[in-house]
Amino acid sequence: MNWKSLIPNAITQSNLLCGVLSIYFVSQDRLVLASLLILLAAFLDFFDGLAARALKVDGDLGTQLDSLADIISFGLAPSFIAAHMAGAFNLNSMDRLYAFTPFLMAAFAAFRLAKFNIDTEQKTFFKGLPTPANALFWLSLPLIDEYGNTESSLVDLIHFFSSSAILISLFSLLMGALMISSFPLLALKFKSFEWGKNKWKYTLLICSAVLLVVFHLAAIPIILLLYLIFSSIHFYKS
Repeated sequence: MNWKSLIPNAITQSNLLCGVLSIYFVSQDRLVLASLLILLAAFLDFFDGLAARALKVDGDLGTQLDSLADIISFGLAPSFIAAHMAGAFNLNSMDRLYAFTPFLMAAFAAFRLAKFNIDTEQKTFFKGLPTPANALFWLSLPLIDEYGNTESSLVDLIHFFSSSAILISLFSLLMGALMISSFPLLALKFKSFEWGKNKWKYTLLICSAVLLVVFHLAAIPIILLLYLIFSSIHFYKS
């Protein structure tokens, strides 16, 4: 056994454990902590690949572990947050079966990751919404509800959305459909740093930075929308 491989694999397993703990804290009505754990999982997901490449130990085992961890942290855990917001954990939830719709996102995420593992084309772009992007959207809602500027009309709009069980349920289906779609989306990987080849990636990053400065956490849903729009423009023109 190559002992170096234990380092990135341990990071990946930590990602998975963050997802498991997130689900636990959703069951305890602690959505903010659950969201922060998914955010930590996203950082770990980024660094396990860096560690594997730096140590030159990336292989099939790490790839499979990464997908299994992503299903939990970016598929199942966000679905629990969305379902909780839709009212699935209320005692009278059986009167509103649509509140359980967000759990379908876990199945969509699993299908998306399975497709990704066998698709040799997704090296420079994605087909369908990446599971971390889906997770980022759902984890942002409890954080905005807790820490958002109460005088912001954008925050008010997001509060309205996150308090509507029907909107949450319908949007979870939309996000699931985007995950399993073949819709081409930008991958923020740079083979070169030329502006001409990466202008929409740079534009997305610049706009995201400005939006985060202006709107803070409330910018996250807008950034996701811009990601879809800029990807559409990029692939339509190319």
